[in-house]
Amino acid sequence: MPANPKYLNKSPWQQFAKVSAGILGGYIVTALLHMCLPLWFPYPKEILITSIFTVFIVWGALLIFPFLFKNGWKAWGMYMILILILYIIYELGNSKNPFI
Repeated sequence: MPANPKYLNKSPWQQFAKVSAGILGGYIVTALLHMCLPLWFPYPKEILITSIFTVFIVWGALLIFPFLFKNGWKAWGMYMILILILYIIYELGNSKNPFI
C-alpha cells in the first residue's frame, strides 16, 4: 500500500537534509558518544571494547530520528548541538587523562 502523498516531502532539499542528518550526523553523534563512554565509567578499555556492539543499535536509532521532523535542517541543527556538546565533553575529559 503506497504512502499518502500529503505526508511526503516535495522538496528534494528536505529529503537530502533528513537522509544526510540520519546517516552522517547520526554516525558522528554515535561515535562521539562512544568516545565519551570510557571517560564516564571506571574501566575504559572494557567499555570501549564492548561498545562496539552498541554502536550499530544507537546509530540505527539516530538514523530514523530525523524523519520524525518536518524540517530536516532542524534535525541537523539538533545533531550539530549534540556533536558540539559531546566533543567538548570528550576534549575536557581527554585533557585530564590523555593515555586512555
